[in-house]
Amino acid sequence: MRYKYKQYYPKMKRLRILLTAVAALAGILLSNAADPTATTYDAWQCQGSSMPYPVVTRVAVPDSLGLQAVMINHVGRHGARFLSSSRYTRAMSRALAKADSLGTITPRGREFRKLVDLIVAKTASRWGALDSLGMAEQRAIASRLFQAFPEVVKNARIHAIASYSPRAIASMDEFTHQLSRLDNHVEIYTSSGRQNSPLLRAFDLNDDYRDYIASDGWRKVYSDFADAALPLAPVSRLLGVAYPYEEGEAQDLAKVMYKIIAGCSAMSVDAGWERFLTLEEYNAMWSVENLHHYLTYSASTLSSAAPDMDSALLLDIIKTTDAFIAGESSTPIELRFGHAETLMPLLALMHVPGCYYMTNYFDTVGLHWRDFYVVPMASNIQLILFKDAKGEYFVRLDLNEVPVPIIPGRSSLYVPWKTAREYFNRCLPLIDQL
Repeated sequence: MRYKYKQYYPKMKRLRILLTAVAALAGILLSNAADPTATTYDAWQCQGSSMPYPVVTRVAVPDSLGLQAVMINHVGRHGARFLSSSRYTRAMSRALAKADSLGTITPRGREFRKLVDLIVAKTASRWGALDSLGMAEQRAIASRLFQAFPEVVKNARIHAIASYSPRAIASMDEFTHQLSRLDNHVEIYTSSGRQNSPLLRAFDLNDDYRDYIASDGWRKVYSDFADAALPLAPVSRLLGVAYPYEEGEAQDLAKVMYKIIAGCSAMSVDAGWERFLTLEEYNAMWSVENLHHYLTYSASTLSSAAPDMDSALLLDIIKTTDAFIAGESSTPIELRFGHAETLMPLLALMHVPGCYYMTNYFDTVGLHWRDFYVVPMASNIQLILFKDAKGEYFVRLDLNEVPVPIIPGRSSLYVPWKTAREYFNRCLPLIDQL
C-alpha cells in the first residue's frame, strides 16, 4: 500500500496543479467576459484627441458620375500642439518631488520625472502652441486638397477665419500659405479674433451650454465611471506604495499621467509608454477621458446643449453653399479653423457616422464614440460641392478626408444638394431651421 500511495501521490499533485491552472485560466476568461465594455485599442489610438492626424489617401471622384468640384466648405481643428497647459506637468512634478523627499519614489518614478522634465524643456513656455508637426499636418491637408480639386483652388478667391487662439491662427496661416505656394494666383482673405467666436467658440458664449456644463447630472455619470474604471496602480508604481495621498489625489494624478503620456506624440516626444502602463491600463485611462469628451461636447441622452450650440456654424455652411449656387458669392473656398470643441458638437449635430451615439449605458460609449476617430489633431470636415453636366448640384462629406454618408441609413456618398440641405436643416433646432 505504501508503494502504491507514493505512485498515486505524484499523480494527484499533477492533477491539482492542472486543475489550479484551468481554474486560473477560467477566472481570466470570466473576468474578461464579465466586462464586455472594456476596450482593446492600440496605444496609438489610446492617445485619444491628442493623436496626430492619421495618414490618409484622398478618394477620387468616379469618372462615371460626371461630377466636377466647384466649391469646398472646410471646418478644421488646429494641428498638433504642445500640451495645452503646464498644469499637468506641474501637478506631476510636485507629486514626484514629494515622493522623492519622503523616500517613496520608485525607479520608474524617476524615469517619469525625466520624461516630465524633457517635456517642460522642449516646450519652453510654448504651452498650447502649434508645433512643427501641427504645421506639417495643415500643409499636408492643404496640399491634398489642391491635388484632389485643382479646378476649385486655382485662381480662387479664398475666405478663411480662425478663432482668437494662436494655434488656430497659426493653423490657418500654414494652410493658406501652402495653397498660395501651390498657386500664387489665389486671393486669400483671412480673419481671426473674438468676432469669430459665435461660429468657432460657441462653447464660450452659449448660455444653455454653460448651464449644462455647470450642472451636476453629467458630472455624476462621469465621476461614477471614473471611480470604477480609472486604474490607480500606474501612479502607485511611480510614487511608491507608502506615498501619503490626499483625498482624490491618486485619481487626479492618474488623469494627469494619462494627459502627459497621451500628449507626447503630438510634441514629437517618445513617451516610452510601455515603461509606465500596460495596454489594458492605457485603454482604461483613455476610456475615462473619452467619456468626458462625449458628455461635455457631443450629443447624449443627458442633453442636446452641446450640438445645438453649433447651429450657427451649420447654418453658415448651408448659407455659403446656397450663396455660391445662386451666384451671390464668388468665393469657392470657405475655410474655418477652430478646436476639437468646435468639431465635436458640429459632427454630433450633423449625425456624422461614428460621431453621434445615444445611450443610457454610458460604459458602452468607448465602443461606439471614440475621440481619436472624431477629433484627432488637425481633424476636419469638408463639404464638397459638385456640378454635373445638367447643371445639378451634388455634395460629398469628407471626415478627415475620408468620404462618409451624409444621411443616416443611406450609403450614398454623393447626394443632391437639395436633399442634403433638407437633411441638414432638419438637424437644426426648430428655432434655427431655414
